[in-house]
Amino acid sequence: MSPTKNQIVNAPNLISLLRILVAPVMFYFALNQQPMWFIAAIIFAEFTDVLDGFLARVLKQITPLGSHLDSWGDFVIYSTMAICAWILWPDILQREIVYFSIIVLSFTLPALIGFIKFHTFTSYHTWSVKLAVAIVVISYILLFTGLLDWPFRVAAFICLYAAIE
Repeated sequence: MSPTKNQIVNAPNLISLLRILVAPVMFYFALNQQPMWFIAAIIFAEFTDVLDGFLARVLKQITPLGSHLDSWGDFVIYSTMAICAWILWPDILQREIVYFSIIVLSFTLPALIGFIKFHTFTSYHTWSVKLAVAIVVISYILLFTGLLDWPFRVAAFICLYAAIE
């Protein structure tokens, strides 16, 4: 049975697509040394991440395509965040390299292992992963705005726990 147009073109899927399209904007801000706009783009991307899942459940528009778009959006945004952080704040990342590496590996290794094992990208939406993402985003903003660095270190261990789970 082929998917209907309503299963493909719906609000949650369009919001997930929008999140993916934010990645080039984030690169633009990083390459042009506009850290505050970059952080604003992260906040927008995370808002759309929460919104697409919420709308999919409320509107009963949960689809396989939507699940894939959400996972692809996560991968694209978190990869973009990591690369752009090196562009904008290399000195901070060198200082926090151990914690940064734990976070990056905690997000990439489960996806890579799932791909090797199942020959497709798997989707991890456990509560621990959701908590890890929320804490990482908040700690990322705190770290790169110069407010606090210790939440980033705590976030690394929460991500490690979520990856092991």
